[in-house]
Amino acid sequence: MNINDITSKIISAAMKVHSELGPGLLESVYQECLYIELKDMGLHVQKEVLVPVVYKGREITRDGFRIDLLIEDTVVIELKSVEEVKPVHKKQLLTYLRLTHKQVGLLINFNEVMLKKGIFRIVNSYAEGVENLP
Repeated sequence: MNINDITSKIISAAMKVHSELGPGLLESVYQECLYIELKDMGLHVQKEVLVPVVYKGREITRDGFRIDLLIEDTVVIELKSVEEVKPVHKKQLLTYLRLTHKQVGLLINFNEVMLKKGIFRIVNSYAEGVENLP
């Protein structure tokens, strides 16, 4: 399954969760529901994945950050339930992509009346093979 297929399934699952619950709940609720939807689709999903910080080959901290969801060990999902997505939220996801050497992430803000306005695809241009994204 290529990255576009995976992200398409993630967006479909997020839309299903949002249509069922609507905006205004805690991020943790959306995380658990999206986890269930993605697992039901047969995808390999990990929650709260620890992201170590490595500097000059030395691990600075093992649990510096946590990825909300990692799908098929390929796509990083950062979930929000905020009034407005700010540039810092996009930078946070890009940092996770860089630290994990992943190519693509989705920032999903469930606090939107129309979820499609709250979905952002972020690409790590420093990851190997980015120019060959399917």
